[in-house]
Amino acid sequence: QVQLVESGGGVVQAGGSLRLSCAASGFTFSSYAMGWFRQAPGKEREFVTGINWSSDHIWDRDSVKGRFTISRDNAKNTVYLQMNSLKPEDTAVYYCAANRGGNMYTASTYAYWGQGTQVTVSL
Repeated sequence: QVQLVESGGGVVQAGGSLRLSCAASGFTFSSYAMGWFRQAPGKEREFVTGINWSSDHIWDRDSVKGRFTISRDNAKNTVYLQMNSLKPEDTAVYYCAANRGGNMYTASTYAYWGQGTQVTVSL
């Protein structure tokens, strides 16, 4: 049974930091690129950042460059998202997802999804 379980969300003041984790099971984690998406109320789900299986290629959306860092530990079947200098516009439900080889920016190419974790950034 495939599972992706996110954790680490919460409420933080603007300028603060959070670290999200996503624990994977039920598939060969090291064979998949991993991505983080987010969805704010009333908006479409959007790509945030992604990392290939060997951690030597990372994709970022412009608005998080220099603030968010994705990493993975294949021995622990876990992907992380370190979020610094958080802004109110970062408020959303954050999802991790597994990609077997499709376009990293497109949600429909991801095979597996977690249930999401809420991140709320207050002023």
